[in-house]
Amino acid sequence: MRYPILIEPGSDSSAFGVVVPDLPGCFSAGDTLDEALDAAKEAASAWIDATLDAGGTIPAPSALSALTALPDYAGWTVGIIDLDDVVADDTIERVNITLPRRVLRRLDDLAAARHKSRGGLITELTLHAHELGPTTP
Repeated sequence: MRYPILIEPGSDSSAFGVVVPDLPGCFSAGDTLDEALDAAKEAASAWIDATLDAGGTIPAPSALSALTALPDYAGWTVGIIDLDDVVADDTIERVNITLPRRVLRRLDDLAAARHKSRGGLITELTLHAHELGPTTP
């Protein structure tokens, strides 16, 4: 999945800025152009993930020519970021996991209390893991 981006030139005293116009509010920056592009890919992936989690739809990418006509970005460079298609893939996939029996019992009890399947509970916990606070390595 390829999205056009607009890149604000950086300097010795300011970072490169990147905007993904098709994803409202999606922007990033980096001290180098490479860092700015990597940050733009990360920001766009997070934007898509959050939008899907909220039940929203993902806009189709615009044509590059449409970006050159945006007056607010005169002097910016047009580019493209290439995102992994999995970012927007909600295809159901069957997986096999191995858990200790006592942990599986807890998982089933938690799922039943929430009126969910095992997979539904794992999905819910994964999508809301950020609410649990930072993870430690």
